[in-house]
Amino acid sequence: MIEYIKGELTDLTPAVAVVEAAGVGYALNISLTTYSAIQGRREVKLFVHESLVTGGRDDSFTLFGFQSRQERELYRMLITVSGVGANTARMMLSSMTPAELCNAIANGDERMIKSVKGIGLKTAQRVIVDLKDKIMASGIADELHVGTQRGDAQMVNTAVKDEAVGALTMLGFSPAPAAKVVTTILNEQPDMAVEMVVKEALKRIK
Repeated sequence: MIEYIKGELTDLTPAVAVVEAAGVGYALNISLTTYSAIQGRREVKLFVHESLVTGGRDDSFTLFGFQSRQERELYRMLITVSGVGANTARMMLSSMTPAELCNAIANGDERMIKSVKGIGLKTAQRVIVDLKDKIMASGIADELHVGTQRGDAQMVNTAVKDEAVGALTMLGFSPAPAAKVVTTILNEQPDMAVEMVVKEALKRIK
């Protein structure tokens, strides 16, 4: 399983990025959000979602690239919703930033989601119903500083958070609950060192 690809950006269009790593050029389908984030850069790091489609005449293996873990996690949540396929999910992340999309889902903004090309009212409602609780439970809303009735989350140290979540994942905890606990800890104590965050998370994580 590919977690991310880091290397030289050799070709870029609004839909596809080609990243060369260790002599291999990887073509990754991207959103406009990722396109905007990496445009003009020589070296990039893209988080990967692998899609294998079997059956029919030909099997296909496609890589999707995202400029952040949060965008990838939102994409993975979106494609679990009935009626939202890979292209629709990418369209949603091209029409809104991850923070805007997360905010729309968390606050039940059907109009905002329905404004995306190819999304009707029923699909917009299904996205909200299926993902609202998942988004709040996963910690993405806190990481993206989404405003809800609970109030805005503080800024967290992304480098410390990623390292702490990575350590907890290696210890056998699922990434989503780990990210939620780590984000909460860093909101409470923004300057806490990685090892202390991990120790505190081990006391709180369920």
